[in-house]
Amino acid sequence: MPAIHGIIVHQTGGPTADSAFNSYKAGNSGAHLLIDLDGTIYQTARLNQKTWHVGKLRARCVAELKCSAPKKWDPSGTNKTEMAKAWPDRYPSNEDAIGIELVARFDAKAGYDSATNEQNAALSWLVSELQASLGLNAMEVFRHPDVSYKQSTEAASAKWRP
Repeated sequence: MPAIHGIIVHQTGGPTADSAFNSYKAGNSGAHLLIDLDGTIYQTARLNQKTWHVGKLRARCVAELKCSAPKKWDPSGTNKTEMAKAWPDRYPSNEDAIGIELVARFDAKAGYDSATNEQNAALSWLVSELQASLGLNAMEVFRHPDVSYKQSTEAASAKWRP
C-alpha cells in the first residue's frame, strides 16, 4: 500500500486463532493483525501489504450527511462509485487500511461473541501504537460494518479509545 489512511476492526467468526490462520491460508481474505482471546497479538501481513478484509464500501458521504442515499440498493454500484473517490471522501479500503481481527465466534441468531477484556486492552494499545507510529487520525478507525455491508454485531463490543 502506498499510503495507510485508516484501521478497520473486525471479528473472525471462528472460535480460535488457528481457525483464522487456516482461513488466511485459503487466500480469499485476511487482515494484517489478529488478537486472540487472551490478548496475544499476531502480525499476519506486512503493514504496507494490501490484504482483502474490507469488502464493498458504504457511501461515506451518506453517513456524514453530505449526500443522499442511493435510490436503489446496489452495494456493487456504491462500491464502484466510492472506490473512484480519493480518501478522505471515501472510507479507508483494502487499498489503504490496516485490518485488525479479534477472534470471536459467530452465531447466526446471536451475532458475534463479545470481545474479551484482554482483547480490548490489546486493541486499545495496538491502535494507539499504530496511530502514533503511522500518524493516523483517531477518527479513521472504524468497525467493519460501519464501512462495509457486514453483520451489525461485528466488533460491536470492541473498544480502542481510552
